[in-house]
Amino acid sequence: MKPIDFHLHRPTTLAEAIALLAEHGDDAKVLAGGQSLLPLLNFRLARPEHVVDLGRLTTLRTTRRTTDGLTLGAMVTYARAEASRAVAEDAPLLAAALPFVAHKPVRARGTVGGSIAHGDPAAELPAVIRALDAVMVAAGPRGVRRIPAAEFFVGNLVTALEVDEILTGIDVARPARGTGAAFTEVGRRQGDFALVGAGAQVTVADGVVVDVRIALTGIAGVPHRATEAETLLTGVPPADLDLDAAADATRAVIAPSGDLHATADYRRDVAGVLLGRVVATAVERATGHAHRAA
Repeated sequence: MKPIDFHLHRPTTLAEAIALLAEHGDDAKVLAGGQSLLPLLNFRLARPEHVVDLGRLTTLRTTRRTTDGLTLGAMVTYARAEASRAVAEDAPLLAAALPFVAHKPVRARGTVGGSIAHGDPAAELPAVIRALDAVMVAAGPRGVRRIPAAEFFVGNLVTALEVDEILTGIDVARPARGTGAAFTEVGRRQGDFALVGAGAQVTVADGVVVDVRIALTGIAGVPHRATEAETLLTGVPPADLDLDAAADATRAVIAPSGDLHATADYRRDVAGVLLGRVVATAVERATGHAHRAA
């Protein structure tokens, strides 16, 4: 199938793009890299009368280090973020997740902001952003809003962005020294949407785990923050971490759905397994020592 006819707009300034969205409202869709929107258009699951292409907004393609961390422009591609030293150093969990996104040709076009604004709970970046407590920067006719990740993902493919707002950037706090991160996922084939994914960022100081951030993909309508596991693991020496207990605590509270690709029980079990793996790897990267089961 091919898309229905629509008017394509290619603004050269953010103000022009916002004005177009304000004018056309629900009849318009924003095009970033095209990873998410183009398939929806081709299958006619999205039928906008107007498409606003952000490809000429070069100001949204920058990665900037700040006093507290990193600001990623919404139009930064996966590939550019993956190759960025600033991302590797200041957002190690994001760096760990990027190689799992689709395939290299997709990463060359797809954008960080596009994935986050799409809000797919099976995707890697929304979970990473949720784990990192990142802040989304949105611009619209009423000015600029800063939206915490905990408030940004509202439901399956639904975010806190208004129809006339554009995600312009993502602010990520710089982690403390002694931080390690890891991401992994299980899918039918490499590059397919994952059945379940998990990411963890762990900080160790003075011989104990002082901060744990864990998020899961594919098990709820929004990216799931594994707060029960985080609580169990915080304040514990790395050698004494009970990853089985953390996995069980997470399995006890999640309620994934089953489909033709995987049953709910399978997703629940795999979520716990992956949680243990990413935490163990993150601890090893934080300390330089492999985790041994408690």
